[in-house]
Amino acid sequence: MNASVSQNPAATATASVAVEFQSLISGAGIYDLPNRAKLSLTGKDRVRWLNGMITNNVRDLAVGCGVYAFVLTPQGKILGDLFVYNRGESIVLDTDQSQLAKVFETLKRYIIMDKVEMTDITSSVSVMGVAGPGAGEVLGVTGQLTAGSPLRIEDVTLKGVPATLVRGDNPAIPTFELWLNPVHRTQVKLALLQAGAQEVGGEAVELLRIASGTPRYGQDIHDRDLPQETGQTRALNFTKGCYIGQEIVERIRARGNVHRMFTGFLADGDQLAPGTKIHAEGKDVGEVTSVAILPLSRKTTIALGYVRREAAAQELRAGTAILRVSDLPFAQVFGA
Repeated sequence: MNASVSQNPAATATASVAVEFQSLISGAGIYDLPNRAKLSLTGKDRVRWLNGMITNNVRDLAVGCGVYAFVLTPQGKILGDLFVYNRGESIVLDTDQSQLAKVFETLKRYIIMDKVEMTDITSSVSVMGVAGPGAGEVLGVTGQLTAGSPLRIEDVTLKGVPATLVRGDNPAIPTFELWLNPVHRTQVKLALLQAGAQEVGGEAVELLRIASGTPRYGQDIHDRDLPQETGQTRALNFTKGCYIGQEIVERIRARGNVHRMFTGFLADGDQLAPGTKIHAEGKDVGEVTSVAILPLSRKTTIALGYVRREAAAQELRAGTAILRVSDLPFAQVFGA
C-alpha cells in the first residue's frame, strides 16, 4: 500500500474511523492518495540505466508489471523507496511526494551520456486507493489483475472512464490503485460509492498500513538504515548485476544477517509513541517507529519498529509499555 497521511503520535480511532477501518478489512474502502508522485522515464537507455540505479531488477521486468525498490547511497544506506512499472514505451516511477525532489535529483545526477529523459507527471495523475476483500467486486474487474501477482498494471475502462488499474502488494488484503485524469476523479469516486464502497479517510488508512506491517520511508525507514535491516527483501534482487550500493548489500548477505530487524510489536498499554526507545535488561535494544490503537472487539495497541535480534525473545519495555514481538501482518487483525 502506498498511502501517505498526516502523522500522529499514535494512530487511533474515533467511532467513525472505527467504521471506516472495518470497511477496509472486511468490505471495500476507497480513499484519495494525494501525496503520491510520479516520474516518467523515456529514451532507449532507460531500462539499462535504471537497472544500475536501484536495488531491484528492471532489466527483466515484463510490460504490465512492477517492482518495489530502494535507491541507495554508495555506502548502502537508503535514500528513498519507490515502485517501478514497465509501461512499454516508458517506465513510471511512483514514490511519495516527500521524496520526490531527493529521488529526482539523485537519479538525474547519474544521467550522463545515457539516452534517458525523466519527466515529472505528478500533476496529470490523480490517485485513488481501493482496499478490502470486496475491492475487486466494487471495481468490477476480474481475472489475472484481480487474483494474480501483485504490482500488475493495466489500462482499463472503469465506469465508462479510462483509467490505469494497479494491483497493490499489501500482504494482508487485496489493494488497488486507480490512476486517473484529475477531471474524472469525482465521477469515478461517486460510481464506486454507488457500487457499495465506503469512503475512508487518512486515519483509517494509516491504521491499515500499520496493521499490515508496511513501513513508510521517513517514519519507519530512514537514510541511516541498511536494506536488510528493514526486512523488505521484496526490494532486493541478488542476480541483476551492479547497482549503486550493491557491494554493501552483498556483503551483508554473505555475512548472513544484520544486528537489528524490523518487526511488529503487541503492546500492553496504550501509552506508547513513535520514537520511544525499547529496552531489555536495562539496555537500549531498539526503537518504536509507528503506533496504532486498533478498534477491534478488544482495543489493541500495536507498533512497528526495530529490535536487536538477540533481544527479540527477552522481555521488552518501551516507556511504561511491555512489548511482545509479533509477526507481520498482525494475525489479530487479519487472522493467521
